[in-house]
Amino acid sequence: MASQGSAGNVISAICSTFFPGLGQLVQGRVLPALIFAIVCFGGYALWWLVVPAIIGGIFHLWAILDAATYKNNGYD
Repeated sequence: MASQGSAGNVISAICSTFFPGLGQLVQGRVLPALIFAIVCFGGYALWWLVVPAIIGGIFHLWAILDAATYKNNGYD
């Protein structure tokens, strides 16, 4: 990824909108992608308990924002 706000980050944010964690995976960050996907889908699977669904929704928004604002520090 070039920099924050780059086209790659916008594409990653759009990917995370449809599938939580996919944007992080597109950016090459496997561990955050797995964490976001597990927490979001786990929360959505337990929607009838309300609180896990709210936590899943918060993590989904966080995944989108994280993908959109990711800044590569050049350690790759």
